[in-house]
Amino acid sequence: MNHDTPLSPRPLRHLSDVQQRVLTAAQLRSQGMSTADINARCRPGGPWQQLLPGVFLLRPGPATGEERLHAVLTYAARSPVTEQTEQPVVPAQPGAREPHAPGTPSAPQRYADAMITGLAALALHRFSSAPPLLSLDRIDVLVPRLRRLRSASCVRIVRAPGMPKPAQIAGIPVAPVPRALADAVAGLTDAGAVRRLLTEAVRGGHCEPAAVVRELTQARLLSRPHVVDAVDSLLAEGRAIAEDRLYRMVTEHGLPDPVWNVELRLPGGPPLGGLDAYWPDHAVALELDTRTPRQDDDAMWSEYARKREHLERLGITVVHVTPKKLRDSMEQQATVVRTALMASGDREPAAYVVVVPR
Repeated sequence: MNHDTPLSPRPLRHLSDVQQRVLTAAQLRSQGMSTADINARCRPGGPWQQLLPGVFLLRPGPATGEERLHAVLTYAARSPVTEQTEQPVVPAQPGAREPHAPGTPSAPQRYADAMITGLAALALHRFSSAPPLLSLDRIDVLVPRLRRLRSASCVRIVRAPGMPKPAQIAGIPVAPVPRALADAVAGLTDAGAVRRLLTEAVRGGHCEPAAVVRELTQARLLSRPHVVDAVDSLLAEGRAIAEDRLYRMVTEHGLPDPVWNVELRLPGGPPLGGLDAYWPDHAVALELDTRTPRQDDDAMWSEYARKREHLERLGITVVHVTPKKLRDSMEQQATVVRTALMASGDREPAAYVVVVPR
């Protein structure tokens, strides 16, 4: 076999074009190549190059962004048993369909226990505030905590006690936006860059603030002042977006106009609590549940529960709505509110309360 001898494509038909250009030493040896052959082709001026330990690009010139991603995943992924025990393929008879290589893993299994995260993942999620893939010196890849694997060259290994379910983007397993944000923020010191990423996550509809704060909390990043400042802006942004969706729900689904952002009081008594919307003629109250993991969840829920119980003892129906439900199922939430309004005529009259602006 000389340097110009092509590899037999038969056992690799299950791979994409890019995956056929980015191969491991084990895959090349399964094609009949020796270590000396591989090293000879990777010499300066040769037709191949080594991108990462044990990972080769079968062409000269700079790697594309897609080739880099596949190389990183090939390096970091847990090797399927079938690649370690590659079986020969029996040649097909003339006119027969090309057989699938026996035991070859399907696309989602090819990169077991590895997914792109951090800024590279955000670029794949089409964040305009994330730098282009080719401008990144390093690509973060998420692997289980107990994997024996080291960062190398353009790969930075990020470990997780539990792996999230990846999104599949153009055949690339990519961490969900909240996890990718946390891993990106962990390596950023620019407050403006952090704020832009978090704001785009919410404003662009990628995820809700609570999911982002949960990941930042688990990553222990909320002790950094510039992250805390960005989170405060994120929560304010998320609250404003949720309120806008609430206004749209009332308008687009033909609900009666409520009074907005009010506080209820008993005549001459203490405040009963603030509400996002209230229908006085129906004694129906609506409250946005914007709790985040940064807050004491048990204490916050106890406060919500006490307020709700107190109002319902007074004959006021309380509807709790989360920003996520408003985003994902606005029509269903409108039906919940409409049902509560229609049921008001079947209830005992509510106690008299004073409604004041909040």
